[in-house]
Amino acid sequence: MRVDESPETDANMDPATAFSVIASETRLDILEALWRAEDRPVRFSELFDAVDLSDSGQFNYHLQELTGQFVSQGADGYDLRHAGAQVIRAVRAGTFTRTPDIDPFRVTGACTRCGGGLLAEYADEQFAIDCEDCGKAHGEYPFPPGGLVDRTPAEVATAFAERVRHLHCLAADGVCPDCAGRMRTDISRDGDCCLDVSVRAEFVCEQCRHELCSPVGLTLLDDSRVTAFYDDHGVDLSSRPYWTLPWCVDDQYTTVEGTDPWRLAVRIPLAEAELTAYLDRDLQPVEFERQACGH
Repeated sequence: MRVDESPETDANMDPATAFSVIASETRLDILEALWRAEDRPVRFSELFDAVDLSDSGQFNYHLQELTGQFVSQGADGYDLRHAGAQVIRAVRAGTFTRTPDIDPFRVTGACTRCGGGLLAEYADEQFAIDCEDCGKAHGEYPFPPGGLVDRTPAEVATAFAERVRHLHCLAADGVCPDCAGRMRTDISRDGDCCLDVSVRAEFVCEQCRHELCSPVGLTLLDDSRVTAFYDDHGVDLSSRPYWTLPWCVDDQYTTVEGTDPWRLAVRIPLAEAELTAYLDRDLQPVEFERQACGH
């Protein structure tokens, strides 16, 4: 089934109107109450009791303003629509309300270039991990402010590593991690990049314009053949932060074997063995080759 965009229909709401609808503390409280409800749909009386408003008429007015785009109404009561849930998720993630200021902290692992310590710094909703000694960049990626709440620095680092892993693997599969729109994959070879690599993957959503940039190897972290390779050596790849894996942050493990069509090779050394993944222009693995190191 293909869904075409229809800019002017009764089923669509223009962005300005949508934001004006939720620009009310009472309406956000209603959405929050629905989000917190253990059982949904929620009857009118139960929803009214959950919101700090004494006038049922005013409450009903605000509820009806939400109904349709953000809230659904049925015979059994009211429920959150996807748009309503997204509003609450954005609020709780701190996307619009928090500007945290945290001190840099050290993370596990060593610089893949010089062996120095690694430092994580947070600014503008981005974490950057760099070597304290030589300054080598080990990736800079988005992380919502809500991810810092009630977590120690070590827990934040773990959450950040998991988020990076899944965001980029999802993007490589052509799905935008923000809006689920179609993600376009480009391969870039210029040097203008904060990742300190010359060959990188660039992902752009054709719908919301969300952008991600990564070394090529990072897109392989969730591949079953790569995880199996690590399992065969008694290593749980899911427990390894990406910045401790040289093939996820360094250029020397990625080779451009052709550009017409694109063919990239990513070497993944481990112990006395090596797995090479061959990728096409969409960064989809087309072949794997395993051999002992030095052969």
